Amino acid sequence: MITFEELGISKEIVLALVDLGFEVPMPVQEKVIPLLLGEKTDIVALAQTGTGKTAAYGLPLIQQIDTDNQLPQALILCPTRELCVQIAGDLNDFAKYIDDLHVLPVYGGSSYDVQIKALKRGVQIVVATPGRLIDLMHRKAIKLRDVRSVVLDEADEMLNMGFLDSINDILAEVPENRSTLLFSATMPREVAVIAKNYMKNPVEITIGNRNSGAENIKHVYYTVHARDKYTALKRIVDFYPSIYGIVFCRTRIDTQEIADKLIGDGYNAEALHGDLSQVQRDSVMQKFRIRHVQLLVATDVAARGLDVRKTDQ
Repeated sequence: MITFEELGISKEIVLALVDLGFEVPMPVQEKVIPLLLGEKTDIVALAQTGTGKTAAYGLPLIQQIDTDNQLPQALILCPTRELCVQIAGDLNDFAKYIDDLHVLPVYGGSSYDVQIKALKRGVQIVVATPGRLIDLMHRKAIKLRDVRSVVLDEADEMLNMGFLDSINDILAEVPENRSTLLFSATMPREVAVIAKNYMKNPVEITIGNRNSGAENIKHVYYTVHARDKYTALKRIVDFYPSIYGIVFCRTRIDTQEIADKLIGDGYNAEALHGDLSQVQRDSVMQKFRIRHVQLLVATDVAARGLDVRKTDQ
């Protein structure tokens, strides 16, 4: 069985991985890491959430950073604030034993001043939602001239959320001789167009079947009338009293209404959607991660890409 050292990962990063309990690379990491540590390569990787893609691109990016250069050298774009914070946290964990390497999450709903001051102090890796990054670019607060790698994480969801124009504007400001890495759960036409327009002979890597769901999930469905859905949900929760999971709703209004009903009926639930403030969203996610909340009622966009591990207790 191959190890991270055999893939070319440095001893400082491997030490951090040991601390995190990472013993052997996952399939997407085995395929992506050697490519990124080799010659400059554009990559399209189709992989579901939970397959280890953050480490697949994150470990090589960290290893290749010049810590003497205080300007951004790697840019990671993702669709939501929660995912932005999660990715930045993971990268900081991977870089635990590397001095003077700074990762900055950049997202809406947080202070411009804090982000701008951090950029002035020096940041090598920026993890950003497209909207806030465009705002910082318009304010001349961020310099992208030294960016050597751009990652589009959850690319299909960014396009679903209407970020195509922002992505185009951002990529137009990044040096052409960069590496572009596109990670997506599915490969709709719009994602293929981005790959065609901005990537040079990309290597395509597919983990599992193209456009398929995760293999380690058992799918069960119940056909009920719309008026009976909430009653059916309560019966499922009552039948599995130790249930810990996410209830997806189509709209923000539905999300809040279902969460309020569950709370009113005595269930341990919270809502997660875009109408909450960033402080509220952070608080809800933290309570869910440490199991203080049993049922997270969320829009699919709010929960896209989140990785809540079994060991987070």
